[in-house]
Amino acid sequence: MPTSPSQATDPSPAPATRSWRADLVVVFAAVALAIWVTSGMWWDPNTRAITVNSSDQALFEWLLAFGGHAVTHGENPFFTDLLNVPDGVNLAVNTSITVYAVVFAPLTYLIGPPATFLTILTLNLAATAVAWYWLLSRHLVINRLAAGVGALFIGFCPAMVSHANAHLNWTAGWLVPLLIWGVFRLRRPGRAVRGGIVLGLLVALGFSIAAEGLFFTALAVAFFLLLWALHPGRWREVRAVLPSFLGGLGVTALVAGVLLAYPLWLHFAGPQRFHGTGFDPLIHSEDIAAYGSYPRRSLAGWAGHGTSLAPNPTEENSFFGIPLLLLAAACFGLLWWRADRAFRATLTALGATAIVFAVLSWGPRAKWHGRRTHQILPFGVLDNLPVVNAALPSRLALVVAPVIGVLLAFTVDRLRTRPPRYRVTGLAWALGFAAALLPLLPTPLLTSVREPIPNFITSGTWQRYVSPGGVLTPLPLTVDVTPDGQRWQAYALAHRQGEFRIPAGFFLGPGGPGGRGRIGPVPRTFDSLMDQAGRTGLVPIITEGSIRASVADLHHWRVETVILADRVHGAKYDINEDAVRRTATALLGPPERVDDVWLWKVPPA
Repeated sequence: MPTSPSQATDPSPAPATRSWRADLVVVFAAVALAIWVTSGMWWDPNTRAITVNSSDQALFEWLLAFGGHAVTHGENPFFTDLLNVPDGVNLAVNTSITVYAVVFAPLTYLIGPPATFLTILTLNLAATAVAWYWLLSRHLVINRLAAGVGALFIGFCPAMVSHANAHLNWTAGWLVPLLIWGVFRLRRPGRAVRGGIVLGLLVALGFSIAAEGLFFTALAVAFFLLLWALHPGRWREVRAVLPSFLGGLGVTALVAGVLLAYPLWLHFAGPQRFHGTGFDPLIHSEDIAAYGSYPRRSLAGWAGHGTSLAPNPTEENSFFGIPLLLLAAACFGLLWWRADRAFRATLTALGATAIVFAVLSWGPRAKWHGRRTHQILPFGVLDNLPVVNAALPSRLALVVAPVIGVLLAFTVDRLRTRPPRYRVTGLAWALGFAAALLPLLPTPLLTSVREPIPNFITSGTWQRYVSPGGVLTPLPLTVDVTPDGQRWQAYALAHRQGEFRIPAGFFLGPGGPGGRGRIGPVPRTFDSLMDQAGRTGLVPIITEGSIRASVADLHHWRVETVILADRVHGAKYDINEDAVRRTATALLGPPERVDDVWLWKVPPA
């Protein structure tokens, strides 16, 4: 574990005065900031959605409802045929948050998926800051203020606030300090078995909540450890603890391998698997200029200094601002100047880790203020490797924020335990921290009202038109830009109305170019016509051939009932419901009005 400037060795807890008041203040600040960031949804979780990413919110709400349903009905939590009929969806290669779905199943049944989603999101943000505070205050620094500054920065850095736009996996940053603690705990002699078991459980937990985050954490910790162990200032210590450490890693691999054997098989060899991802790494790479820019959901962004250099508002993975980058460099310089040989090993490994992962986050080709160059970067070489090709390069920047947070904590600890000789020097450091951190104070997420779930679903009327386990589809079909079908299905599952299945859905599956993954299924005639009508507001040209193809598509999906709500929630654009209704009428004949939806019955093949 990185050593504090005040410590010669690092696995033991810092000899801090156990001030429960300081701990309570940090916990209160973390909870208050988490509620502040998510405050736009607390007024009414069932009707409000995150404006910039309501599709992912609908997905995670569905995952919570499905997970609880799978537990109570003895179904496979890693594969489902409720979506993408008839092929199903491999949830092991998707973001399935299985542990959250199981643990919070009683709450989901009690208050519904939207409120449970909001509860977990808020707890994630607060727990991330608290977990980092625990690691810093108990193992890395002496001063509690130093631990609080570093932890609150990491917990509410621009990347965490950005991913709070509906990502329950990436906001589970509390896993990272626990994994780091588990890794370095393996150094203790005689603790290889116990430490390996604990770390194996943490690895399994991390995979079941945020597999991509676990992969990034493993890469960063491994790279840090390699540089740290090769430093001459650490050779003697490394030789002494290496046998215990390797033994503990072996136990970790055994425990995690047993717990994850089935989901890993599904991930790499199961049905509906794929390689790569449905996202373009060129698009989802970090702009070099983004590191010196400010995020939109921050005090600086509120004042008009935010930028749109990220591929979308949920991926502002760096956006530290020039003042913070300068402060981090100054902190590194101060710590290096006063460090002994052993602690310089830690600083070297920290600095190199931040630089390497920052460069990797730039993706296959460099980009500056939106202009892409032809210069091939390291990620362009690594992108063809298994597992790496399923990662989004911009998210590798998430490794940089904890490094900066640790440097900030080390520096405040140094300044508090050994105050500067001159008062003006201390004032300069205080002003530097304020200038760097105050502009990054988070502002609440943007939220808006989304269309309510139709009474046709909430009242259970759908059960009269769909056989048990039968297939129902909304119009337009359920995909990432029109997620209503999964919201409706989540309501039915969470309220124990029974199961109806839907074609398509918002998921990652096979069918992309070159054998890579794609978002949702490969389009067919019927859903393409519905999507065209909803997007353009124009009824496509309908021929006898398109009618036959559309009916064949509905039979392929085994659809019994087609419904159209009066208002469709389009996550990316407004849907023209009238054009969709007229298109469906041209293909399937006149609908009937049932409750608050238009309904078409599909004749059997």
